Amino acid sequence: MSVKENVKTNILVQYLNKVTTTQLFWIATFSVLMVFAAQVSIPVKPVPFTLQTMLVILSGAFLGARNGALSQVAYITAGTVGLPVFANFSFGFATLAGPTGGYLIAFPVAAFLVGKILENNKSFLAITIAMILGSLTILLVGAAYLSLFFGGNFNEAFKAGVLIFSVWDVIKISAAISIYFAISKKYPKLPA
Repeated sequence: MSVKENVKTNILVQYLNKVTTTQLFWIATFSVLMVFAAQVSIPVKPVPFTLQTMLVILSGAFLGARNGALSQVAYITAGTVGLPVFANFSFGFATLAGPTGGYLIAFPVAAFLVGKILENNKSFLAITIAMILGSLTILLVGAAYLSLFFGGNFNEAFKAGVLIFSVWDVIKISAAISIYFAISKKYPKLPA
């Protein structure tokens, strides 16, 4: 490698190091990760199983309340303006107005809640409670909105939009806790 190529490589590495320490980089990263999590989907009606809720609670845990919520707002905005980022590459305002809209709308709230709880306490108990509450927020807001599609019957919406996910969400919350502990040991603080 020539001296000129080496200098260019060093400049690029320095630039990438600066970029990865910015808040905007991590907000965008979690927004993009949401796109991939949405495509890991098992089509079940009226709401598919996806990995999105796991990424939502991880965004709050890693980025904090404000930036975690911003990453979710950016994701929802991308889908609303026409990028195929929602489950099964769906997009547009119609997705927000459809049966899954309540879950999507709850994403920023859940990320904010998880981040807020973990601001001052990162014990195992606090992390577990924060992630459970974040997941429950998504499920309950989603079910409340879903009840509109069941003629206002919250009990039916609860069965179709919460109970059906119970085992799946226990697995996702457990995985999120494990991922958080594994990564936070190496990277204790992402830019917040």
